[in-house]
Amino acid sequence: EPVLWWSPNPRMVLFPEQVVINRSLRKIIQQQRFELRINSAFEQVMQACAHTPRHGQPGTWIVPEMIAAYTQLHAMGYAHSVEAWQHNTLVGGCYGIKIGRMFYGESMFHHVSNASKVAFAHMVQWLQMQQVGMIDCQMHTPLLASFGAYEIPRELFIERLLCLIQDDATE
Repeated sequence: EPVLWWSPNPRMVLFPEQVVINRSLRKIIQQQRFELRINSAFEQVMQACAHTPRHGQPGTWIVPEMIAAYTQLHAMGYAHSVEAWQHNTLVGGCYGIKIGRMFYGESMFHHVSNASKVAFAHMVQWLQMQQVGMIDCQMHTPLLASFGAYEIPRELFIERLLCLIQDDATE
């Protein structure tokens, strides 16, 4: 099938400075159950996102052509992943695209409970250090809402997006 472009309205976003890490996730992070790495297994994360079954979803948009394109973006420094490892085995992770001060979250997976949540929390922390102003989560999910993401009208999303891109162009 052709690759389609989606622009949902409203748009789910997360502002890194407003991230919420609940008490139970903070405990898991403090227990250091996972070794966290950044950009060490980008293509593996995409492959895992593509092949990990999701409840209520019969397939995936992450086809081989998308993996090839995003892997090229990773080589160019635009696509990033955070991986959660246990005993040198990739057990969870997430990835997305960073352009300027914007981050576009794409997908996440876990093979061990809480691995993707811990990876996502680490990614948000890394994005804060990168001075990212907004994370595009695209669609509402209970998980993203639990981190403090919320929906905004597409018009406001585009307005903030343009400001963040302009901020990057002037630096």
